[in-house]
Amino acid sequence: MQKKRISMVAFRVFAILGISIVLFSCTNNARFLEVKKMPEAKWHKDSIVQFLYHSNDTLSKHNIYVNIRNNTDYEFSNLFLIIGITFPDNYNIVDTLEYEMTDKNGRFLGTGISDVKENKLEYKTNVAFPQKGDYTIRIRHAMRKSQEIDGLETLNGITD
Repeated sequence: MQKKRISMVAFRVFAILGISIVLFSCTNNARFLEVKKMPEAKWHKDSIVQFLYHSNDTLSKHNIYVNIRNNTDYEFSNLFLIIGITFPDNYNIVDTLEYEMTDKNGRFLGTGISDVKENKLEYKTNVAFPQKGDYTIRIRHAMRKSQEIDGLETLNGITD
């Protein structure tokens, strides 16, 4: 009886250790993650979301994603963003990007079980930061309604 009790305890210890190793080996390799909240889930056209990233590594390759959270107040099937990066030497690159936010049936893409969906939008992949120092990333929306020249004053439904 004593031998059986010891083997059950040993089994439980190894089972818990095995599960822990699996859980902790599935870590996120994110080097930088910062969340900016949008007050009242509204993104004003003049509100530029800014992130500062410091790099000491000029060799490693990175993937850059923009994570967007939206709720059901978001009224479009796509999202246009203007993303700029300022390098440590003040060199600038600017990209205008379009992302799909719904499927063909109008259901929001992304993950989440509530009314808020999170989308991991690919910006740049396999890129190195060629200079040591501070990089500034700026993001603003560039949404407008069809057939209108002026952009939206406020983009509703973007929470983060």
